[in-house]
Amino acid sequence: MVGAPNSADPTLVHHEGFYYYVATTWSSDVVLRRSPTLAGLRDAPERPVFRTGGTAMWAPHLEMVGDRWCLYYSIEQSGGPRRTHVLESSGRDPLGPYTCRGIIDLMPDNGWATDASLLKLNGGLYMTFSAFSPQDNLRSIHIAPMANPWTAAATGTRISAPTLAWERQDGAVNEGAFALQRGGRTFLTYSASHCNGPNYKLGMLEYRGGSPLAAASWTKHAAPIFQRDAAAGVFGPRHHSFFSSPEGSETWIAYHANSSAGQGCGTSRTTRVQKISWKADGTPDLGTPVSTSTVVQVPDRGVHRDEAVGDADRDVGM
Repeated sequence: MVGAPNSADPTLVHHEGFYYYVATTWSSDVVLRRSPTLAGLRDAPERPVFRTGGTAMWAPHLEMVGDRWCLYYSIEQSGGPRRTHVLESSGRDPLGPYTCRGIIDLMPDNGWATDASLLKLNGGLYMTFSAFSPQDNLRSIHIAPMANPWTAAATGTRISAPTLAWERQDGAVNEGAFALQRGGRTFLTYSASHCNGPNYKLGMLEYRGGSPLAAASWTKHAAPIFQRDAAAGVFGPRHHSFFSSPEGSETWIAYHANSSAGQGCGTSRTTRVQKISWKADGTPDLGTPVSTSTVVQVPDRGVHRDEAVGDADRDVGM
């Protein structure tokens, strides 16, 4: 695993022979790590790609749109609300250089909007994010249509609020949504409950047709899909991304978690990765979070011959 403090809210991608990793830094800087192997990310140097000028860079998300990389992140500036900013690369290298495209107006009155990620659906481009809903001030999942990767065509609408008991432990929260698509179906997985407690977990919505901007177009699964395993020493597994293996045959999840129940939202969180599977009904099966002492097979069953299966492949905590 990659150690604290730059380990929460991970995005991990594989591109042209390398893994790239970005996470919350708790500072003004956006930094990436690069390695030809997953295990190598643990000790890979952090490469600064942008200095934001804010006080706390939060929940970065890296994604290629067309032939450019977009790097979304939330930042606090001068005590104001945490809002989503975006960088665009000058070419195909995830390490940049990057140009700042500015703030994306996702909520009315320059309101709080964090944990942004893109959703491509029905030929349209959308952004999912977390914000305090004007209806009831609940931290909820919203979605906004995008005119382009750095401009919202309208402010967001809510598609999920923390209404179920398992979404309200230690605090009512829905945040950190990330799309997963397979077989013509679209799932939106998200973090639920508050990070201060050990019951931070993942829930899931599924798109059922109609306008993606309407809450009625999404169905919430009644139970969480990924949650703590005290026996394995994993608490608060959440804020995640999915990535494909080098050969494209496998889907993996990168998420952060704590190793004890009382660690909460701070710099104790580390990134872990493991392969997911699919149920007979076509829904994703994330399984259970594994112990940091569990040996994890490398992606594509050891296609990278230079990466031995063993201690180095455990809990690629960044």
